[in-house]
Amino acid sequence: MGIDAGKRRFDAASIATFLLLAGALGLFVLLRQGAPSVAERVQQSGILVVATRRSPSTYHDGAKGPDGFEYALVQEFAQHLGAKVRFIFPDTLEALLDATARGSVHLAAAGLTITQPRERLLAFSLPYRFVTEQLIYRRGADKPRSLDEVGPNDLHVVAESSHEDTLRRLKETGFPTLSWQRQAGNSTERLLSALDQGLLRLTVADSDEAALSRRVFTHVATAFELGEPQAIAWAFSRIGDDSLLDAANDFLQLIEKDGRLRRLSARYFDHADRLNFVDTRDFWRHMRDRLPALMPHFEDAAEKTGIDWRLLAAIGYQESHWRPDAVSPTGVRGIMMLTRATAEQMGIKDRNDPKQSIIGGAKYLQVVEKKIPARIKRPNRLWLTLAGYNIGFGHLEDARILTERDGADPDLWLEVKQRLPWLSQEKHYKTVRHGAARGREPVNYVDNIRNYYDLLVWYTTTSDRKTRDRLLAPDKE
Repeated sequence: MGIDAGKRRFDAASIATFLLLAGALGLFVLLRQGAPSVAERVQQSGILVVATRRSPSTYHDGAKGPDGFEYALVQEFAQHLGAKVRFIFPDTLEALLDATARGSVHLAAAGLTITQPRERLLAFSLPYRFVTEQLIYRRGADKPRSLDEVGPNDLHVVAESSHEDTLRRLKETGFPTLSWQRQAGNSTERLLSALDQGLLRLTVADSDEAALSRRVFTHVATAFELGEPQAIAWAFSRIGDDSLLDAANDFLQLIEKDGRLRRLSARYFDHADRLNFVDTRDFWRHMRDRLPALMPHFEDAAEKTGIDWRLLAAIGYQESHWRPDAVSPTGVRGIMMLTRATAEQMGIKDRNDPKQSIIGGAKYLQVVEKKIPARIKRPNRLWLTLAGYNIGFGHLEDARILTERDGADPDLWLEVKQRLPWLSQEKHYKTVRHGAARGREPVNYVDNIRNYYDLLVWYTTTSDRKTRDRLLAPDKE
């Protein structure tokens, strides 16, 4: 009897305990199921908090406010979520990674390379860009041909950067004497500036940042690449659920499929490496010597037409290098290199007069722009307009027809620029209305203007006065 009674008491207690635990577990599951995910909380609050860094390839001041590849990509993602972005700018790369790992921000969009050490701390999205790491030296100095030629105090890199991870790996696998100096901060741009001034001998930069930076840091040059292309991705905390990471991956797959990622990458990087050392050196020298006298005319034309004076100046530089007496073999002349017919159409009496030439060019740009179909928005609208200004609207339309015949979108500059060179090939130009044309020229023309415009925007928005003043200083070599 005692044993049976004990069993009954034990069974009753076990059942009660089981029911209590089951109830608690059910309540936990219910609460868990009811709690919004990270992605849902972003959508509910309407705010996506993003850690980034200021650099030419990520986030910088543009013509109309913040700009940059990472900036634009994150804005697209936030719009996809129905949210707005709040950017934060940690002082160092270590602080940026730490804030992301702790979940203080929703994600880091800072041109981050996926590395094994970082993957132990962070979760990464699908890659959306690939870069190579390059050893950078100062043009005019001795060019190293191997890491064996790097002295103990020669090489400077940002602490906790992917570049430092690469150097550690190289030191372990083939260059045991390799050493470097660790610099605080979160951007290679400061090191590129110091190298440009001759304050240090070597640094490491990603290929896209090096290409964008050397337009301003004119002595920056690539010695060699340190390895294979590396994947760039967004970083997320491993704390909490993966809903925002999953949403990011879905978004990146979507824009890869519909072409937006390719177009966005082309917008910020495709033209960046077109200018060489001589091109950039001459541009900055002419900024100092020729632009000041023309500035009132560019500003006056901008006021009358609403076109950014920096864009007009970039067109004028591409056309004539800001030489009022410029004349081409075909008879176009002046700052904006107007034909006689165009000058007459715009009411210009003297093409060699800078003021008349600039206002005439600005008005003609408006004429071409109005012919572009209204459905085409910027930046494609602007780039197609510039191509039409150069080659003529009729030839531009022929190239757009060829683009459409080829199964591509004739409203996208990225597609049209690939078919413009076909206008010099008989099998293509015989099939369109306006015949043969030097179709490669407008492609180079637009790319060059985009670079000159970028440099003028940088010059008028940068807080880096030392670099700005140095670029315009009299030549010393």
